[in-house]
Amino acid sequence: MKLSIITATYNSAATLYDTLDCVSQQDYTSIEHIIIDGGSTDNTLDIIRGFTHIAKVVSEKDNGIYDAMNKGIQLATGDVIGILNSDDVYASNDVLSLIAKEFADPAILALYADLEFVSRDDLNNVVRKWKAGTYSKKSFYFGWMPPHPTFFVRKEVYEKVGLFNPDLGSAADYELMLRILLKHSTPAKYINRVIIKMRIGGVSTGSLANRLKANQKDRLAWKVNGLHPYFFTLYLKPVRKLGQFLKR
Repeated sequence: MKLSIITATYNSAATLYDTLDCVSQQDYTSIEHIIIDGGSTDNTLDIIRGFTHIAKVVSEKDNGIYDAMNKGIQLATGDVIGILNSDDVYASNDVLSLIAKEFADPAILALYADLEFVSRDDLNNVVRKWKAGTYSKKSFYFGWMPPHPTFFVRKEVYEKVGLFNPDLGSAADYELMLRILLKHSTPAKYINRVIIKMRIGGVSTGSLANRLKANQKDRLAWKVNGLHPYFFTLYLKPVRKLGQFLKR
């Protein structure tokens, strides 16, 4: 089974080495690592050239990270597709072996796991932990979502439901998972294990104004899918993050 891993980059030199290195160190070998670069002007491309495991590199102007991810999905030839951001790393060298083992069951169409937020300059300093928990069709209505960097999906699912909607901005990953899991009722398996370390920082939670803007995009994510959240659904979504600080 081939796993396609897509990494979108743009002036990512500060963190990219760790990301590429963690893929190269995986003990699973049937990996297609695809890099979609937005035309970096730092030494991102030099770092990429230092790794021989990378299958495909595209460097050209794009319309943002979700446009880049869509390009990667369209280029992917693997049975299963995962997204690894350019400042994230796999938590251990056997993560992709674990993913491949789970997808050996043809009934598994998607899966997700837990994630640790770590400091930008120390991958071992855990700031908070995203314990995803099991999914039911009611989960999204109570503010739940899985950590997108842990989300692996069979290619056939993307072919059925479509790609990221870049118009949703920072809510594009939320909308895609809402579409896959809730609208299309795709079964997903939960792995009770941390598989991703994500450096802290992010546009959607950087300020109250950004949080309000993200909330508006989240509402649009439901609307474009013809779904109707409860009146409290999208207020619970940021509130649920408070629990991440209690699960370290």
